[in-house]
Amino acid sequence: MSDTFDVPRVRSDSTSTMASQSTSARLMLRQRLAQLLTCLEDLSSDDEANEEVSRTLDDAFHLCGRYTNREAFRLHIVTWNVSTAEPPADVRTLLQLDLHPATDLYVIGLQEVNATPVRYISDLLAEDSWSHLLMDTLAPMGYIKVTSVRMQGLLMILFAKQVHLPFIRDIQSTYTRTGLFGYWGNKGGVSVRFSFYGHMLCFLNCHLAAHMNYALQRMDEFEYILDMQDFDMHNTPNVLDHKVVFWFGDLNFRIADHGMHFLRSSINNGRFNLLWDKDQLTMMKKKEPILQEFEEGPLRFKPTYKFDRFSETYDTSGKKRKPAWTDRILWRIKPKAIETEDENSSTTSTSSADDDEYPVKVMQDMYTCDVSYGVSDHKPVIGTFNLEMRKKLESPLVTLTVDGHWSADEDATFTYTILENFESSTWDWIGLYKIGFKSASDYSTFAWVKDDEVAANGEVVTVQIKNELPLLAGDYVLGYYSTNMQTLIAFSRTFQILESKRAVMEGQVPENINGHEK
Repeated sequence: MSDTFDVPRVRSDSTSTMASQSTSARLMLRQRLAQLLTCLEDLSSDDEANEEVSRTLDDAFHLCGRYTNREAFRLHIVTWNVSTAEPPADVRTLLQLDLHPATDLYVIGLQEVNATPVRYISDLLAEDSWSHLLMDTLAPMGYIKVTSVRMQGLLMILFAKQVHLPFIRDIQSTYTRTGLFGYWGNKGGVSVRFSFYGHMLCFLNCHLAAHMNYALQRMDEFEYILDMQDFDMHNTPNVLDHKVVFWFGDLNFRIADHGMHFLRSSINNGRFNLLWDKDQLTMMKKKEPILQEFEEGPLRFKPTYKFDRFSETYDTSGKKRKPAWTDRILWRIKPKAIETEDENSSTTSTSSADDDEYPVKVMQDMYTCDVSYGVSDHKPVIGTFNLEMRKKLESPLVTLTVDGHWSADEDATFTYTILENFESSTWDWIGLYKIGFKSASDYSTFAWVKDDEVAANGEVVTVQIKNELPLLAGDYVLGYYSTNMQTLIAFSRTFQILESKRAVMEGQVPENINGHEK
């Protein structure tokens, strides 16, 4: 059972206020609106004043629009140092698949995935065992692997509901080594950034230097990773340029000063708050400006390191490592304005009107560990969030339309139309996917898009698939894969492929005669 506590939800946004203040403000607003109605009666004959009031009301309606038509998307982050272990048989509780409403995005960050030379090379040729298990678990629930990034033992994988894929764009990933003076990837960070309905998000999975006395080195490594990681995006070239950044991993910060007896006594009695002041990351936040920009939920779960494997008992080996919250999940909302002083001591602001009009609110619903998993000496940490935002994007870049009935007995036809300009290519392709598919490469068959030139906006392009359809019946979708964007950017409606006569003739299904199987 997961070590979960009822924790007040942690909310991040620049517009939050206390409930009592909000109630008082609403009462005052209603009083002012009543006064405005009375004032408008007095201004009925003054055209100039009426126009001024009308312009002011337009501004008010525009302001209201920023806080309406907002949607909440559920994000589930897992960080786990798996200590080179093979995955457990079942990760459903880790992914909390039975929760409602369902999760929209899963981001899984692993550290110390088995990266021996032979194993690492084989994982490059085919998916690693952890990715296989996660895809096998999530695909039947309608989640598709969007992308992943790996650097030796560091692995991060992004999954999303199919409905969101057309609005996950500009995907890029990178990595930074910090082990052996930056030449070895056993420590460091991997990151994935993308646009989600037009909002720029970045996820950074780190494994920092170990041991009690290396807190300052951990900070140096984190700052080095931030400095070294860049993206080929004009508006978000660096990690901290993104509207929301999630930073997680085996950050390796320890609990300083306290002796083993006090540590274990506090943990066994559930008095975790007695340890917070000596948590190195908490201590560093008081003096490191960059850390002060990040938020973290309260540590109301057991320290996640170090356990005897397949148990809930802390280290009983000769080393007797002190328990610590090494595995963490933090987040940062991009500040609305960053003020700097130039040589003439004037103040400039880099605030963005776009950020003001399309704010993102982050609310943490859960921050816990699951002690039931024992394959590693670390316990996995789970953070679930609500991302509240207004969509900047409402329409896909491409539409796909299926024509007629489909079966392997005859050629199939479909059309696609490009709705908006994007970096399309003659290397783009359209795949046929059976419902429950795992990733963009998990297609049954595919067809190239228009092969002589890039299709024009609004042009209806007809494509045929010949003699390559599945023989058995099933539910499918078509998906448009953009080579330059490296993701599926559009889907058709779900449709059925009919069972073919060839399937019966070849004995793949029993022939049915007058309601009886032959």
